[in-house]
Amino acid sequence: MKTKVSTIFLPLIALVLSLGAYCEGFAQEAKSGAKIETTEVEFDFGEILEADGPVSHTFVVKNTGKSPLVLTRVSASCGCTKPEFSREPIAPGASTKIKITYNPAGRPGQFVKTIAIYSNGSEGAVTVRIRGVVK
Repeated sequence: MKTKVSTIFLPLIALVLSLGAYCEGFAQEAKSGAKIETTEVEFDFGEILEADGPVSHTFVVKNTGKSPLVLTRVSASCGCTKPEFSREPIAPGASTKIKITYNPAGRPGQFVKTIAIYSNGSEGAVTVRIRGVVK
């Protein structure tokens, strides 16, 4: 009977120990994974003329982590604001650009628009803003 018990439990114990080591390695990689940072969080266009049409600003996003960073989605708080970005992975230490274009047509007055940047980074979503006054 002792042989049957050890034949069943020894492989089970080995499996549990190796699973624990695997989970610990996965947790360690999550700690040192991709990390997103922006060089600025807000850009002020100042006064812009509606007649001049859309205006753009480019935000720089950097991966300060140790794993590739992937931008999964960039969404603006309004349809008048259009983000353009690459879905290519960003290597550790590298950066990419996100171009934000605001269309002032029919929108006189002050504006503040928020853009959420979603990624596989450990921070979750990062937000940036554009602002200005349409004349």
